[in-house]
Amino acid sequence: MKGHQQTLPGIRRHNAPEQVRTPRPKLPEQPTKVPEPVEGPRSLSLSKGQERTTRVMAVWCPDWPVIAAMEAENLPPHAAVAVVAKGEVFACSSTARTEGVRRGMRKRDAAARCPELIIIDHNPDLDSRAFEPVLSAIEEFSPGVEVIRPGLCALTVPSRYYGGEAEAAALLAEKLVSAGIWDLRIGIADELFTAEQAARLAVVQDHQIIETGRSAAFLAGLPIGVLAEDNLVGLLLRMGINTLGDFVRLPAKDVLTRFGHAGARAHRLAGARTGRKLSGRSVPPEHQQQVSFAPGLETIEPIAFSSRQTADRFVAGLARNGLVCTAIRIEVDTENGWHHERRWAHPRWFDSSDIIDRLRWQLQADPAPDPVVQIRLLPDQCESVGTQSEGLWGSAPDEKIQRGIARVQGMIGFDGVLAAGIQGGREPADRELLTPWGEQPTSVRPTGLPWPGSLPPPAPTRVFEQPLPAVVLDLEGQPIKLTDRGGISGEPGRFRPTKDGDFVPVEAWVGPWPIDERWWEEPDSPLRARFQIVAPDGSAWLLVATGSSWFTEARYD
Repeated sequence: MKGHQQTLPGIRRHNAPEQVRTPRPKLPEQPTKVPEPVEGPRSLSLSKGQERTTRVMAVWCPDWPVIAAMEAENLPPHAAVAVVAKGEVFACSSTARTEGVRRGMRKRDAAARCPELIIIDHNPDLDSRAFEPVLSAIEEFSPGVEVIRPGLCALTVPSRYYGGEAEAAALLAEKLVSAGIWDLRIGIADELFTAEQAARLAVVQDHQIIETGRSAAFLAGLPIGVLAEDNLVGLLLRMGINTLGDFVRLPAKDVLTRFGHAGARAHRLAGARTGRKLSGRSVPPEHQQQVSFAPGLETIEPIAFSSRQTADRFVAGLARNGLVCTAIRIEVDTENGWHHERRWAHPRWFDSSDIIDRLRWQLQADPAPDPVVQIRLLPDQCESVGTQSEGLWGSAPDEKIQRGIARVQGMIGFDGVLAAGIQGGREPADRELLTPWGEQPTSVRPTGLPWPGSLPPPAPTRVFEQPLPAVVLDLEGQPIKLTDRGGISGEPGRFRPTKDGDFVPVEAWVGPWPIDERWWEEPDSPLRARFQIVAPDGSAWLLVATGSSWFTEARYD
């Protein structure tokens, strides 16, 4: 990466001020003051599209697990170090890479390549604890930092305040160097994935800016390995697909058929079509969860253990509404009023174990000065489970099911395979939500609104696409009519729920429930009312009466 000097399409290269390139190994005694905002017209450095578009700045510190381990072990900067996880090299220093050590290499092979190699076991808590000073320095520069993982974070570009994107990146780099973080790269783009790749191509203490609308052109020239999906990348390389541009040129339908959901997601990332922004849609407050401790807890492991059920409720509550959390905010309060919060992001989505890991990292990185009395989990960004899940049944991925559905979509059309869901509405048919498989639903009516006039639970199990003609007779065999005042002409005695069915006695019935909607648009529309009628065999039916006409709207099985 350090020797890569080629300018890719859509990149504006800017050099940071000279003092940014001078590393300072120790923290200064006094915190660096954030530069004052640039005076004068602020819109000159931004185009019209940039003013309307939320831009993302990614800050990347390479080999962060190695840096954290070397600092903890007090090793010299030139040492050959490899951080090992599960018997394989998780990260290695530049000196070790010079000797041939690579990520993913087995520990024995790495030691054979470099006899002087110092091997250290990976400690995620140590990585997070060492990354906290970096986050604190960035938060002084601009609030709202999102942690992707220790060593990589992102924030919204504060370009208007600092006079432009290049100026903001240069000033942030200068501030981090002043805080003792001298190996850093910054990337700016329209969305998170592109900004991360731009940061990886920047040189030390420099930045890369991808112009608005040029993300796809920039990504097209990158090697396919940046997707970080080992199985998928290996298969694509064997097929002769070496760059993201080659991958994007494949039809999306064929990618979904051949590679399943994971391949389709990687295909969208490679084309910069659905890269995740830093700001998500608002999440209803009832999805928040909290746990209180009385008396307060002082050590990390009891706090994490006591919060596990809360994390389970958090994930289950979102799942009941068809959502998964991709960014979460964890807040910690102590008995003396100390408060700390951190926003965590996930490349995919959080399960309960991931949440507990982030809570443990947060407490390790910034220990509470007194006993903790409350932990709060707040979803910051959620996505539909239909666009993220890997299987139809259970939580384990089933690639055969994914490919089978994709083949059916290829044969009968993209809209031919639909995923069912529930949304808000008054009519039973209005609550039905059908979305093409693999796509996120749009314009969904919220279920939490009152919806006056809607059916009380339980909901019918079968809603007919078109209401079926029905007949309802009174005890004397005469047709029952709905009067203008919302009453009925007689007590139901027999009914026929469908045109081809037989008349059956009425075992029980309830109603009428008048339906009075949009009276201001159709003042002359006839009055309608709903009834629930139970047959002797136990089946229940939802009927609608309009004058002397009856229709079967749904059935309770």
